[in-house]
This record gives sequence, structure tokens and C-alpha cells, in this order.
Amino acid sequence: MSTHRLPSPAGPERVDRLRGALLAADFTADGLLDLLGAPAYAALARGETVPALRATRGGGPLETLVRLFLLQRPVAFGRAAAALPVEDCLADGWLVRDGDEVRASVDVRPYGGPQGEDWWIVSDLGCAVGGAAGIGGPGGAPGGVDRSGLVLGVGGASTTLAGLTVRAPVERALDLGTGSGIQALHAARHATSVTATDPNPRALRIARLTLALSGAAEPDLREGSLFEPVAGETYDLIVSNPPFVISPPSSEGDRLVYRDGGMSGDDLCRTLVQRSADHLADGGWCQVLANWQHVEGEDWRERVASWVPGGCDAWIVQREVQDITQYAELWLRDAGAHLAGPAEYAARYDAWLDEFEARKTRAVGFGWITLRKSGADRPAVTAEEWPHPVEQPLGDAVMAHFRRQDFLRTHDDAALLAARFRLADEVVQEQVGLPGAEDPEHVVLRQNRGMRRATKVDTVGAGFAGVCDGTLSAGRILDAIAQLLGEDPVVLRDRTPESIRLLVEQGFLWPVDEREETG
Repeated sequence: MSTHRLPSPAGPERVDRLRGALLAADFTADGLLDLLGAPAYAALARGETVPALRATRGGGPLETLVRLFLLQRPVAFGRAAAALPVEDCLADGWLVRDGDEVRASVDVRPYGGPQGEDWWIVSDLGCAVGGAAGIGGPGGAPGGVDRSGLVLGVGGASTTLAGLTVRAPVERALDLGTGSGIQALHAARHATSVTATDPNPRALRIARLTLALSGAAEPDLREGSLFEPVAGETYDLIVSNPPFVISPPSSEGDRLVYRDGGMSGDDLCRTLVQRSADHLADGGWCQVLANWQHVEGEDWRERVASWVPGGCDAWIVQREVQDITQYAELWLRDAGAHLAGPAEYAARYDAWLDEFEARKTRAVGFGWITLRKSGADRPAVTAEEWPHPVEQPLGDAVMAHFRRQDFLRTHDDAALLAARFRLADEVVQEQVGLPGAEDPEHVVLRQNRGMRRATKVDTVGAGFAGVCDGTLSAGRILDAIAQLLGEDPVVLRDRTPESIRLLVEQGFLWPVDEREETG
């Protein structure tokens, strides 16, 4: 593991002074957007620095901080002193002096919190965006850090997990595999205490810097893999963006801790999910990002659903699937294998394909798994593919999904017909058919929020949903529809509950009491 020096603030007052200087210079997410403009800001998020360099030719404090901490360019000592408490930063290791210039020792990236908070995420130089593409090639990693111990900043996976996490107030939260600390930072807003673990001691030090610089309480930091550091303890919320990449076995020196879990195939994700129930308090949540294998002859839904521990409801969502060649190429590039020369690259590529062939893996899925420890005798486990756009944050939608499962589990068909429902506010109706036709070929209900689902319904379903305002029971609405259509009301009552259940499960209809309870 690298001995490259990380900042070590002498005390909270020094961190406060640094944070004050960042705010004074408007070194925030909004400030960056204003300075760089949307195109350069977006390019920076992709790891392209030229537009940002052109936008920071001025000598103001904000330009100086962008060049230091985001673009990793040395700046003149006097220019740094005009923007920062430079002697503190040198003493504490945020900056390193090189003659008449100073340079940053870490990446410090502004990040906007969910309520408009100004936060900063610390990571290793060159590792703030997405993955660490190219950093593991010949010559080592940026900043002299051993590539196996690199700590990445905020990427798409990080923000995805942060957005879908349930944000109800909790007593104890666990960020398993904290990395730069972004999930622990979010959890600190609604958890009384936060524990953050990581097998990489460098990550724990960086996570401490992220939370301190962002003004959050220091978490309980523990070194170790999976649940080893928290043996015997339970939590109300567990979140994890684990090293889920499915890669062939490698020597310890070649393993990238931020992405390679050290287990075969998708065993790390399986183990994490299976063991989570032992560390969840009653009613507790576990939310995990994961990769899983699509194995020849197996349904991926059944395979991943088999990981769910007893007594837990689960919602498994597959967001993307890559064939094994795409997957291998993505992560070989991430590790910088494309820089090692054609022969070496081909050998590594072969090793990935050999591993997939041995495990009969035909593709790899990416998605999220949410567990809730309900203790139900008949746990509700849903596994679905959802490649369509969603609206983040999804935390409230995730919580609502499980509340609807509670309702459906406790209502048989008779109770369902006695219940009252209300059409969700964001639902619209679309009629599809030939122009001028008297009746549509079919009707589609579409959500404009959350998962943004769409579902086809027949005439009865459309009519039923349209009059669900919480006033009449489902059975009375069906009786009225039967009278209008000239159908037998008993037959209609018998064949409709399944359709109602689907509309409730997918969030088109809300049980009135449940809706009022959640606001």
C-alpha cells in the first residue's frame, strides 16, 4: 500500500478555516457551473480538462482553486495565499510546496448536497470522475499512489446509490466499503451515528477528510472486509457501493481494491446480500449496488433472488446488461491495460474471457438490490429489468414500494375490493389507435415521476383508474362499471383483483390510508 502522504489537519479549527476559504471563493458546485459554463463543466465531469483550463486563465481565487484541486496544476505561492490559508494547508498536507509554486496532494471536488448543502469530496489525484480509466497503466497512478490502493471520488455509481437510498431518520447507519466517504456523508444527515468500513486504510483516511471538510460529524471508521469490522452489531440502514466488478483472479499487487472484491464471479455481492440480514435491525434497510452473472441455462432473476436472506422483502432492479466482451473491455480500459502494449492487452483480455467461459457466463447485469427486514412469513421478492430513465432521487419511491407490498400481503381479494384507492398524482392516460377510429386499440397509463412506468390497461382498467379518487371502494366502482358495460358484476369482481394488484404494486394506485400516511 502506498505511503503517499495524505492531509492530516492539526485540528478542527484549521479545517473550518479551509472550508471558510472555499466558501469565500465560491468553490462550490454552483460556483463551478457559473465560472466554467455548462459545456466545460460537463467536460470536466467526463475527465476532459482543456475547456476548464481555458476558463480559468484569470487570477481570481476561484480560478486558483479549480486549477489546484480539480485540474491538478501547480500555481504560484502568492496566488495560492490569496485564496487559501496557505501555511495551514502546507502544514496539514493539503498542499505541497515546490519552489515558488504549490500543488495539491489530493483532489477536492465541490458537491451539492440534497438540501443545497455545500460539500467537498476528497479523493486521490486524477481519480475523482467515474472510474480510474487509464490510471493503472505503466508508470503507476497519479500522485505516486500505488494503484492497488487508489481511492476514487464521486462517479455515476456513487450518485445512483445516494439517490435511491431511503432517507428516513434512523439511529444507526453503516456505509460498507466507504471509499471517499460520499455515502457516509449523506447518511450523516439523517442518522444519529454512522459507521464506515473499508478494507483500504487509505480510504478510511480520505473518508475522514471528506466528512470533516464538509462539516459533518466524524463517523466511526473501521478497517476490514464485508461485515468483519461490525461482527455482532445491527443497523437500521446499510448502504454499500462495493467492489462489485467480476474479474479474473489476480495477484494481490494487480488487484484494484476500489473495484475488485477478491472473490470469484459475483460471490462478493452474493455474500454481502446473504449476510446483511444478520446485521439489520427489525424494519431495517440494506441498499446495495451490484453486478451479477447471466449464467447459461439460468434465469438471472431467479439466480439473484436466491441471494435474498429469509425474513427480508427485496426489490432487485437490473438497469443495464453488457455482453462479456463489452464488460471485459470496459474494465480492462479502467485498469489501463490498453496502455500496456498489444500483446499484454490481448493476454489480459483472454484471461477475462477464459474466466467467463469457465463460469458459463454469457453477460453481466448491473443494478441495485434493496432489502427490508420485514420478518414476514411470506417475504415479497421482486426482480425486474428496468433499463428506462428514472427520476432521481428515488428514496421515497423505494420506501413506497415496500409499503405497498405490506398492503398487498395483508389484503386478500375480498379485502382488496373493500379498500379505497386514489390514482397517483403523476399518472397520465394515453390512448393509442388509428386516427379517426371510434375506440382506441389500447390505453396506456404512464407515470411522470419516480420509476416512470407505463402499463397497458383494458377499458375496465382505464375506467377504474380514472374514477379512483378515494371516495368509493374498489368493489362499488366495479359494480358501477359492470352496469355501464352491461356485464355481470360478480364476474367482473372475480376477474379484476389481479389487475388492481398490479396497478397498486407498480404505484399507479395508492390505498387511501397508505397515501395519507405518507403525505
